[in-house]
Amino acid sequence: MASPAAARTPVSTGASPMQRLSTFKNPSSAAASTATTTPSSSALDSLASDPIFSAFLSPSFSSTSFSSAALSSGSPASTAEKLHHAIRLLENQLRSEVLSRHHDLLSQLSSLHHADHALSTLRSALSSLQSSVRRLRSELSDPHRSVAAKTAQLSNLHRTTELLQHSIRALRLSKKLRDLMAAADPEKLDLAKAAQLHFEILSLCDEYDLVGIDAVDEELNWVRETGDLLRSEAMKVLERGMEGLNQAEVGTGLQVFYNLGELKGTVEQVVNKYKGLGAKSVTVALDMKTISGGSGYGPGGIRGSGTPHIGGGAKAREALWHRLGNCMDQLHSIAVAVWHLQRVLSKKRDPFTHVLLLDEVIQEGDPMLTDRVWEAITKAFASQMKSAFTGSSFVKEIFTMGYPKLYSMIENLLERISHDTDIKGVLPAINLSGKEQIISAVEIFQNAFLAHCLSRLSDLVNSVFPMSSRGSVPSKEQISRIISRIQEEIETVQMDARLTLLVLREIGKVLILLAERAEYQISTGPESRQVNGPATPAQLKNFTLCQHLQDVHTRISSILKGMPSIAADVLSASLGVIYGVACDSVTALFQAMLDRLESCILQIHDHNFGVLGMDAAMDNNASPYMEELQKCILHFRSEFLSRLLPSRNSTAPGTENICTRLVQSMASRVLVFFIRHASLVRPLSESGKLRMARDMAELELAVGQNLFPVEQLGAPYRALRAFRPLIFLETSQLASSPLLQDLPPNVILHHLYTRAPEELQSPLQRNKLTPLQYSLWLDSQWEDQIWKGIKATLDDYAANVRSRGDKEFSPVYPLMLQLGSSLIEKDQTSSKS
Repeated sequence: MASPAAARTPVSTGASPMQRLSTFKNPSSAAASTATTTPSSSALDSLASDPIFSAFLSPSFSSTSFSSAALSSGSPASTAEKLHHAIRLLENQLRSEVLSRHHDLLSQLSSLHHADHALSTLRSALSSLQSSVRRLRSELSDPHRSVAAKTAQLSNLHRTTELLQHSIRALRLSKKLRDLMAAADPEKLDLAKAAQLHFEILSLCDEYDLVGIDAVDEELNWVRETGDLLRSEAMKVLERGMEGLNQAEVGTGLQVFYNLGELKGTVEQVVNKYKGLGAKSVTVALDMKTISGGSGYGPGGIRGSGTPHIGGGAKAREALWHRLGNCMDQLHSIAVAVWHLQRVLSKKRDPFTHVLLLDEVIQEGDPMLTDRVWEAITKAFASQMKSAFTGSSFVKEIFTMGYPKLYSMIENLLERISHDTDIKGVLPAINLSGKEQIISAVEIFQNAFLAHCLSRLSDLVNSVFPMSSRGSVPSKEQISRIISRIQEEIETVQMDARLTLLVLREIGKVLILLAERAEYQISTGPESRQVNGPATPAQLKNFTLCQHLQDVHTRISSILKGMPSIAADVLSASLGVIYGVACDSVTALFQAMLDRLESCILQIHDHNFGVLGMDAAMDNNASPYMEELQKCILHFRSEFLSRLLPSRNSTAPGTENICTRLVQSMASRVLVFFIRHASLVRPLSESGKLRMARDMAELELAVGQNLFPVEQLGAPYRALRAFRPLIFLETSQLASSPLLQDLPPNVILHHLYTRAPEELQSPLQRNKLTPLQYSLWLDSQWEDQIWKGIKATLDDYAANVRSRGDKEFSPVYPLMLQLGSSLIEKDQTSSKS
């Protein structure tokens, strides 16, 4: 439906192009249009931003939707008027654009005319060129065909000439090879030169495709036959050289195969051959089918079940070891032969190319020839050993019980190979990893052997110390049997250090078991600690156990003296356990004896050493406490120590006895304890000094005759010998006396209290302690702490003197200060050094 506003449009939409063109030629119209360009541009921008006209720019504009919206808006006439106005603006804009580019449009029209003229000229030139090309082609086709035919003929002639030349060369080389093969003695034939000619002939035929020429084909058949002969002879030379370890023959054989171009393949073939020989040798020696021999009785008197018939065990065992010995010899020959081949390959170079033959055979990262062969041998050996272990109880028993012999054979094989291939600058045939591989192959028998060793010794210990009977004590013969069995186990493997250490570890387990069983038998009740009466059955049992363990410790230690130090290190912990249990069996008794002796010595404080008079000085009887001490020592000697301490005739020189050490420790403690409490005696008169000196002589005699030689006690004995004359010295002589060097500082200072006035109290008096309490405190303190306690009493004394207004101190006071400081300083210096 046409809008009413369309009738009022000033420019009809149906105007002809000529009518519109007339407007372009009207200058006034053009000027007017130019003048209105800027306003119209702004008007067009307003149309683009107008909400009604902007819809016409949308790609999804729909005239139907726009018309429907205009009609439904309620003012369709206004919308139509706006549309007509917009159309007029667009027409004016188009007119102004055409007028502004009028000259450009005319120039483009002129260019089209020139282009059309140039194209017509080009068409005529191309037609002329095509006719010329057709004429030239017809003139050159015949000469070209002639030249192509002549060229092909020349190429064929050239190829034929080359073929004839190479054929003639091949025939000449074949003639040289014939002459070489015919003229030389078979034993003096130059195999390397013949192989070189053979390789050149075949290479020439393959490179230039000479096959099919009758003359050449006839020669090739003979050349191939000659090649087979050369390979056979070269292989014989190579194998002979490897078996005889002849470097010249091996080098000749390798050079032949290198000249034939077959070096790598041949070496691989030889290596595989020796791999097979090694595996076959192991199989023959250890294959269960060979041992069992099928049905009936096999080699060595073996039944089909793998067990020997009655009376044939020794023969079967001997046959098995004999086969294994032959196997070791063959493995040695194989390893050395392959190593010899590898050695020649690593040294020989081709005389013309100077290529190292080993580089032609082994690439970087590839294993060496000896490693390949040895790996195959160890795999076969391990497989057969495993089969023998699981497939036949008879073979398992032979190799388990005879593992030292089996290991010795393997060790001997490795030593022989290492010795025969130990050449400076050449890799050995077997490295450390290879040795470990073959040793690990028999590890199952090693474990079985060690387990059997442990089982034998453990069963013996269990039979001697049954868990069901705690009160029973084994006899000396039973203990000797255990020690002898241990010695036998060590002697069986002592030829090999590694196996010896493994067996010693198992023996260590047995010694710990022995110590545990002995410890279970030790009596720990009150009867084991009584010291007043005769030895009780419980004590006698403990004495026997202690002596048995002492015997084990002594004899095992003597066995280890002839062995390397590492053997002693392996058993040191186990022997320490034996030693500890032996000590535990009598430690309680020794502690009870020592407590009794100390209680006797403590009675020294009940005796009055301050009595004056010649009667006391001339009394030759020992003090009551000393008499009781002597009686106790004699009782201990007769009832206990005589049963524990070995006789001097039965003890080897340099042998240390456990009970002897305990007695030595007890004797040293008695002397030290006596000197300590003798220094605490206060007051001490001249007659008291004589009695104390007599008591010390009695003590020295009792200890030396019944406990331990006092001369061997060291510092405690020197202290006793020094204290006796010290008590008779004048106070002024003490500071410079050499006797002070052999006495502990606290003994000297405690003795000086006996020379001091009563108001200078000792730490014992100052702290109101009993002699036993003070003695226990002294045991737990160092000399510097004891000096602090003594120094406190000296300070108290000085304070009391000053509080009274006195200006003089007892001569003992400055002496104690001087000696205390110097003695403690010396003691600390000696302890640090």
